[in-house]
Amino acid sequence: MTDRPTGSEFGDGEPVVRDKRRIDPETGKLREPSEGGPAAGGPGAQQPPRDPSDLVGPSAQEALLTEALAERTADLQRLQAEYVNYKRRVDRDREAAREMVVGTVLTELLGILDDIGRAREAGELEGAFKAVSESLERVTEKLGLVKFGEKGDAFDPRIHEALLHNYSDDVDGPTATMIMQPGYRLGERILRAARVAVSEPTEQLPADAAKADVPVESTDEDADGSAE
Repeated sequence: MTDRPTGSEFGDGEPVVRDKRRIDPETGKLREPSEGGPAAGGPGAQQPPRDPSDLVGPSAQEALLTEALAERTADLQRLQAEYVNYKRRVDRDREAAREMVVGTVLTELLGILDDIGRAREAGELEGAFKAVSESLERVTEKLGLVKFGEKGDAFDPRIHEALLHNYSDDVDGPTATMIMQPGYRLGERILRAARVAVSEPTEQLPADAAKADVPVESTDEDADGSAE
């Protein structure tokens, strides 16, 4: 590039040539900024980029933005998963606390329900007492209380408590042949096991007990010997 300055400052001599190209045409390298020139911080100097992204092209900037977006999306997904797990845990703990409180109250009412059952069996559940009793039973059922234990049920030590035990030819396995006190449960929680009498098949009778139950018949020789 050729400048032709005029005026007394420069005189009327040869024209002054200033090469302002930043790339050396011979070596192809970036030239060092000269003192006082535009690249050295003068009035026309180009400011260095403040953001590293200014040093890359549009495709590289797009890749950086895509990576940043993926990281933020992963953070949001992780935060959402943590919140969902927290909400499930709180709901589960709240339901467990509710069942515990309801179970405690219903356990205190089991004695009253037993009295109602005995009064019904004796035919004394009549009038206002009958109405109140049935209302109480409906409320307990609405809260999830379930009564169990019937004559003829297979004995299950997880839900039955054996108070009596005997042997019988009428059963094929351990069977609850008498319900002394019904059991109650709330959901999967057993509030009280059913108290029953258990009968087992006669073939399971121990050998010693079987011999003790068989009467011993006396013979004629034994009778004669005792007479002598």
